[in-house]
Amino acid sequence: FSQKPRIRVSMNSHVSLHKRIIGGQNCDEKERLYHVRLEGNNGTHMSLCGGSLIHPEWILTAAHCWKSETTTATLGVHPRTATQEKQIIQHNPVIYVDQWHQQHDIMLLKLQRPVRNIHPVRLPRCNNRLRIGATVQLAGEGLTTTSPNNSLCERNIEVMRVKSLFLSGDSGGGVSFKKKIYGVISEMGEDFACQTPALIMDVCEYMVWINKTIRLKPQP
Repeated sequence: FSQKPRIRVSMNSHVSLHKRIIGGQNCDEKERLYHVRLEGNNGTHMSLCGGSLIHPEWILTAAHCWKSETTTATLGVHPRTATQEKQIIQHNPVIYVDQWHQQHDIMLLKLQRPVRNIHPVRLPRCNNRLRIGATVQLAGEGLTTTSPNNSLCERNIEVMRVKSLFLSGDSGGGVSFKKKIYGVISEMGEDFACQTPALIMDVCEYMVWINKTIRLKPQP
């Protein structure tokens, strides 16, 4: 995948497998309702990523989360009392490809049927871009056992400065600022999870592509 445009977040190397985003806290029951769990299963191995519902029929996530095996989207994973809805992704993924034919680590997945009971997260107003020192929120579940624990946690971080840790299951999760999604968590792969700098795909760089793909009118 192309390495640009991304936001870099430093990380340290100590890991605790008892949490998802290390040092995070459980999300409030009214937060992150748009979070989606993406599970890939080939019969013997399960992969886990996060995603964000940005439209009743579209999920925004990281491109490396797409696997050739069956991918299931679970909506309503938060809060625990929510009614969950599962849909198998049957449409081909839409991955951003630049003018040099390089794929970027950002992807849109179309659902088979619209989601009616969950409000999608709002897309950003990109005339107000993130600045160094801005505090953003990252959320994810992480893969710490053979099955998801259905507990979404969240952490505030400062762009470019605060150290944080992520596990493989946090890939694809949304980065929010003032209740809008400004980024997608990108990683270098499971083999290097929690050991390399976290990279965040900058949603504002892809807004034309997103709006064209899902046929949204620009945000006011």
